Amino acid sequence: MAKRDFYEVLGLNRNASPEEIKKAYRRLAREYHPDANAQDESAEAKFKEIKEAYDVLIDPNKKARYDRFGHAEEAFQGFGGPGGGFGGFGDFASGVEDIFDAFFGGGFSTGSRRRSSSAPRRGSDLRYDLEISLEDVVHGKTTNVKLHRTENCSRCDGTGAKEGSGAETCNACEGSGQQQVVRNTSYGRFVSIRACESCQGEGRVIKDRCPDCRGEGKTVQERTIEIKIPPGVDHGSKLRVPGEGEAGTRGGPPGDLYVFLHVLPHELFQRQGNNLLCEVPISFVDAALGNELEVPTIDGKTSLRIPPGTQPETRFNVKGQGIPNLRGFGKGDLVIKVKVEVPRKLNARQKKILEEFSQAGGGKITGQEEQGFFHRMKSTFGGK
Repeated sequence: MAKRDFYEVLGLNRNASPEEIKKAYRRLAREYHPDANAQDESAEAKFKEIKEAYDVLIDPNKKARYDRFGHAEEAFQGFGGPGGGFGGFGDFASGVEDIFDAFFGGGFSTGSRRRSSSAPRRGSDLRYDLEISLEDVVHGKTTNVKLHRTENCSRCDGTGAKEGSGAETCNACEGSGQQQVVRNTSYGRFVSIRACESCQGEGRVIKDRCPDCRGEGKTVQERTIEIKIPPGVDHGSKLRVPGEGEAGTRGGPPGDLYVFLHVLPHELFQRQGNNLLCEVPISFVDAALGNELEVPTIDGKTSLRIPPGTQPETRFNVKGQGIPNLRGFGKGDLVIKVKVEVPRKLNARQKKILEEFSQAGGGKITGQEEQGFFHRMKSTFGGK
């Protein structure tokens, strides 16, 4: 079963402060603590869910990674850390080696780990959630977003070594990045290859570390990225910005930035495909006699002719006033659905006029609607 969003679990928005996170956790922990809900078997599971969400969101580092990767972060932790691909997943081969590590204490292959440890690797992709308005959907928009990402250290150019120095060959593995481990078991003799503990599989060590990145070769920087939103996007659309993700390793290319769009609700319009639906109230007099009405569009107002005898829920199409096709082929329509308003209070003169209207036959239902209704009624009650 997919996990619920941690912010949803605690009833918080994504901009919640640490104090708000603590306050929400204390309140929910008291409410769902198993000791206080002895008769509720689901309380313990709920309490564990709340505790898990709190443990992640209260820790700045965990919260930052969760905001970036969501629950996908938990998946790649079991496969050796982020190495490329959306959400920070490493390549499949390294995950298989980790599975062999669990059973045999080291990599099963004698060559694949060495190649993967020294080869350039693509940086992880990043995710950014962006809220936009319905007007942005119709017209498109160019906006800037700020994000934090790892980049190659500008001081050491990603080497991790202090200026004037460099990396040295690891003495423990003689530069191979690997160590061979021999195990004698009742099933025979097993030889496994694992990453060198002295150099962490790099094959080299840095004695004089760069003071800015402390030998990591990377630093976290805040960057402003321009995002171009094309007309016609929808809620949940995903935009890819190539090369704006995390920095690669050992000269590998950077990852990409994926922008997930969230369209905010509009006060007047609802989206239906590429059409915009708007409910417009009209009086029963306008519905009966017809009228020229001013109705809203996403860009302003337009005139709409309501013919005499318009019925409630009738829809009128205003051509070309909807949402552009994302592929550039035309636009949808604006659909006006009329809601006939019946007055709740009438003065004496109004009542008299309606009574005269009724006496003149205006209160009787006629036409196809009447025939259709009474035909269905006779069918239901057997002609009685």
